[in-house]
Amino acid sequence: MLFNSFEFLVFLPLVFLGYWYVFDRSLRAQNLFIIAASYVFYGWWDPRYLILLFVSSFSDYLLALLIDRTDDPRRRKQGLLLSIVFNLGVLCTFKYFGFFVDSFAALLEAFGLRANPTSLKLLLPVGISFYTFQSLGYTIEVYRRDFKPVRDPLAYLAF
Repeated sequence: MLFNSFEFLVFLPLVFLGYWYVFDRSLRAQNLFIIAASYVFYGWWDPRYLILLFVSSFSDYLLALLIDRTDDPRRRKQGLLLSIVFNLGVLCTFKYFGFFVDSFAALLEAFGLRANPTSLKLLLPVGISFYTFQSLGYTIEVYRRDFKPVRDPLAYLAF
């Protein structure tokens, strides 16, 4: 759903009215509503990437809880490293996988080897850099003890 589409012109006022006037008595209901609206908005483009968004979100939610739970510096660093590797791995896979496959095939062909690469031709999910770095930033702030982790998964996902 593009911001300049008719669908968005209908979607935004419905979400606004629902959030402020229908679910205004309960923060939990508002959070559930905004999460559902966010997933509908994101999934409108390609529903397959909702799984990626969900896994990315919950991995950092759980890792931040794990990092906060321990005072062992080694375990805290392991949790942070796992978050960094996962997030940057996902980002690099979607942004650079095709580039590396094509570059490696060109290198092989430069040496006279026939390359017939099978590429995944991954389509870049909308906003992947934004939500990846937002999620990673949250984990880093919890690691630095600048921020206490959110215990409520609905509040975390609504953020």
